[in-house]
Amino acid sequence: MRAAAEATGEAPPFVTAATPSFPEVYRDYAAFAWRVLRRLGVREADVEDVCQEVFLVVHRKLPAFAQRSSLRTWLYAIAIRCASDYRRRAHVKREEPTSNLGDATIDPPQPASLAQRQARAVLDEILDTFDEPKRAVFVLYELEELTMAEVAEAVGCPLQTAYSRLHAARAELEAAVKRHHAKERA
Repeated sequence: MRAAAEATGEAPPFVTAATPSFPEVYRDYAAFAWRVLRRLGVREADVEDVCQEVFLVVHRKLPAFAQRSSLRTWLYAIAIRCASDYRRRAHVKREEPTSNLGDATIDPPQPASLAQRQARAVLDEILDTFDEPKRAVFVLYELEELTMAEVAEAVGCPLQTAYSRLHAARAELEAAVKRHHAKERA
């Protein structure tokens, strides 16, 4: 059986793939973690710090990764916990405004990128109103395009519960978008 598997290039069913190194994980998943954290309510100014916290946890726990789930699902579960911790302590942090903004100039954005940024801002506002379980399922399924089985595993709930949360999140999103459009027209 092993010789047949080696001849086809496949690993036999009892052999698991080696855990990737930390630099490989960081290279392959840093952008994913950044996007996920941003969509889970971490302010843009704090995303880098929280992303670093995620990868500190990954670095510490990677040798013990049991590969019962995909690396992406495991990393998402860590990001959920870090984002939740961030939101709990966010009220303690205070930013000090400064009057010195420097001499940096910013080119005017193109209309398409402006519309895209505005749409992202509206989506972020709407996502901020979701409760954490619905938000996590919506972000993973709709924005990060994980399968529903991976979503359920990442958030730690039964598959049908994940589907129910997604349905409720979609309904909330649709209602919020309608309210936003009505407010724009008024």
